[in-house]
Amino acid sequence: MKTLHLPSLLIVDDDPLIRDSLSLALSGEFDILLAEDRAQAIRLVRDLAAPPELALVDLGLPPTPHRPQEGFRLITELLAHSPQIKIITLSGQSEEGNARHARALGAFEFVAKPCRPETLRDQLRAAWIARRGEQRAAVQNARRLGLVGESPAVEAMRSQIKLYANTPYPVLIQGESGSGKELVAAALHQLGTNPAAPLVAINCAAIAANLLESTLFGHAKGAFTGATAAQEGFFEKARDGTLFLDEIGELPLELQAKLLRVLENGEYQRVGETATRRSNARIVAATNRVLAQAVRDGSFRADLFHRLSVFTINVPPLRELGADKLRLLEHFCAEYAAQLQVPCFTLDEAAQEAWLRYPFPGNTRELRNIVIRLMTRYPGATLSATRLEAEFDPQPALPDGAPLAEDAQSRLLQGEFNLDDLLMGYTRTYVDTAMELARGNVSEAAKMLGIARTTLYSRM
Repeated sequence: MKTLHLPSLLIVDDDPLIRDSLSLALSGEFDILLAEDRAQAIRLVRDLAAPPELALVDLGLPPTPHRPQEGFRLITELLAHSPQIKIITLSGQSEEGNARHARALGAFEFVAKPCRPETLRDQLRAAWIARRGEQRAAVQNARRLGLVGESPAVEAMRSQIKLYANTPYPVLIQGESGSGKELVAAALHQLGTNPAAPLVAINCAAIAANLLESTLFGHAKGAFTGATAAQEGFFEKARDGTLFLDEIGELPLELQAKLLRVLENGEYQRVGETATRRSNARIVAATNRVLAQAVRDGSFRADLFHRLSVFTINVPPLRELGADKLRLLEHFCAEYAAQLQVPCFTLDEAAQEAWLRYPFPGNTRELRNIVIRLMTRYPGATLSATRLEAEFDPQPALPDGAPLAEDAQSRLLQGEFNLDDLLMGYTRTYVDTAMELARGNVSEAAKMLGIARTTLYSRM
């Protein structure tokens, strides 16, 4: 008899009573994994053979259980490890701003504590349905190569893909998180000379540095503690196909030299072996960092950068794509309407204008998640701007000088103004953003902010 597959569910909560209660309530329908804080959750995920398919994350985690920053960081880190994870956030701090920011980071849904187990179970089922639908859609997209959009930037990117696909040389894909770099890699593979060969992807930021070499190149039996059998690496798994190295900017310097050797002559060695092996895989790399700046900083080798960037494709951020935002809306509406067997929602004129104005800081990933939520909640409905904007991330960008002066005058005349609250809001926005860009690295975030590490700790 075939064993029933239970979706794997990671539960992260610092309260042992809540962890145990959730585990008991959900264990019949999900394969449960438990963690008490962000660090333990990341260690657990990195040690798994496959990442969890779903996650329940409490926003208020140690060492700041009364603030949502640790939960926000964990959302970012989990999605960096595996963008396919569907995350539902839990919080006793049921501020709408926290819920909207969690969704903007990529969370599937937000549930306020306390909540009924039935509510959580329904949300998890919806997330699982969405994930399975996306898996089917990913296969279809790889066949269709449907990079949606008619803007000049998307047309130029599409032309570059067709031009570079049939060459054996490396391609470097640059773009912000959530912009669709993995779709570009899949398109390069499918339009290439050997689309039937494997397309193998690895996220360089998601694997511990001490495991990354054996993951890439494989290892011999007994090469290190726990290596009870020989294991092929991703270069071997890719064979004559494509090896997609996502977040290449996070590759440690010592491995950059070994990757350079493969790019130069196709040769590498398994960990613990002296025999030289050859790889025929085509290398496609992606990054959300400015690698030229990393070269100047000394964190990325100049020779590897030049080897990887024989061809470069820049994936534009969604905020620059104008009417393509509406085209993507139509695309995802049609896709999820078919999956969920419900009619599409529509936007009234004011809502369409709000949709076009919104910058989508999470790019296409954020847009898609908004569509899924709206499709689930309002099938067939016509949405107003007010209802739509409730889904948007509320954290504002710093205004320009002139509008800021006018806004200050207006708010001061209205009374009940609190400068401390305003400054705290701006501080929180920039600290959170820096920590997200630095992937939780306090030293790097402090450099971005131009302050000392100790100062940053005091403002977190």
